[in-house]
Amino acid sequence: MVNRNRGFTLLEVLVALLVFGLIATAAAEVGSNYISSFERVRDKTLAGWLAENRVNELRLQEQLPDISDNSEDTDYGNYRWRVTTVVLGTAEPTMRRVEVSVAKYPDGQSEPFSVHTLSAFLGEK
Repeated sequence: MVNRNRGFTLLEVLVALLVFGLIATAAAEVGSNYISSFERVRDKTLAGWLAENRVNELRLQEQLPDISDNSEDTDYGNYRWRVTTVVLGTAEPTMRRVEVSVAKYPDGQSEPFSVHTLSAFLGEK
């Protein structure tokens, strides 16, 4: 009677570890891409809302806004943002072009990075 050891050879174990390592690396990459994509979509959505809110504030004013360029920092959705509003004249004196740029402050940094820009035209009522 022949006694055969039942188990894996060293080569089989190494191949199994290699396959597992490749699968784990691919899964980690997919997870990382998902998180980055989620953060980009979240930032674009919040920045878009901020820009639209600013344009609507200007639309609700009684008079056309003066030609100007200003920035203000605000907290929105647990993040710090810089909202820059540029009001430009047009060939039509009863209209203004408004460009709102929204930038997000990264954690622990003093300079924000641009996330979203919205352009709109406002006219007299």
